[in-house]
Amino acid sequence: MIILDCDDAFDTWRQQARWLLSHQINPDQVSWSVREDADLFASEHEYPAHTGPIQARVPLELIELLANAAQYCGEQRWSLLYEVLWRVSHGDRTAMLAGDKLGSELHRRLKQVSREAHHLHAFLRFIALPVDPHPKDLAVKAALLETHALPEYVAWHEPAHDILRTASEHFIGRLGRHRWMIATPKDGVFYDGQQLIHKRQCPAAWQALARNADDPHGELWLTYYSHIFNPARLNPKVMQGHLPARFWKNLPEGPLIPALISEARTGKQRDGQARKIGERRGKVIQAKS
Repeated sequence: MIILDCDDAFDTWRQQARWLLSHQINPDQVSWSVREDADLFASEHEYPAHTGPIQARVPLELIELLANAAQYCGEQRWSLLYEVLWRVSHGDRTAMLAGDKLGSELHRRLKQVSREAHHLHAFLRFIALPVDPHPKDLAVKAALLETHALPEYVAWHEPAHDILRTASEHFIGRLGRHRWMIATPKDGVFYDGQQLIHKRQCPAAWQALARNADDPHGELWLTYYSHIFNPARLNPKVMQGHLPARFWKNLPEGPLIPALISEARTGKQRDGQARKIGERRGKVIQAKS
């Protein structure tokens, strides 16, 4: 068994997969495992370090599919991609199709990645940084200035898959030449007005700035959200299908949602109106005889 570590980088995995195909190494003879103490091509057997004699040819469409599916985080993340690559390189293109058992799993991962990118676009909340920083932010901003100009907008997000680098390009056109930054527990991106900079290991200064930013319009937004929340149309299961609960903690309105759901169940859905409105005394209208 050959044990490889691609450091969760598609370009590294692609180079390793090309090496494996050139030696016609079957998928059941190789495994990808992140181990710091393992050599890049650690193996129980001796394999030549140079490229083998076989030059595999695969369609460009497959490379694009594999690159997108590589953003999926889960078991057999890289091994499945090599299985698909192996079959296609040997003339079996059905591995690329959703009707195939292996292809079905590939396309399931592609859908998960696409959905997670949609979540980033829909649930990310940028916060505008004040021109005059608060004293507690000075140290963080000083650390950030060592490599980049200060961002104008920052956001914190916790994606389930490695979609940040590609999905964040969506905001380049939306925010124009404004400088912005998105930090996650794993990686981060910074747009300086001209180019998008991706850090595979998000700097601590980026994380601190994004997580501790105070929204100057936060209270106004919470007031607005609580008033537009429609209890009569509430369906918690459908709501969580579109807005998974794991995102609530990072949304400004997140802490309000459980209470709004509870109030809806205990009266608002019955009355079709807010409790405070329902408690008001209405006008007495005399019926005409």
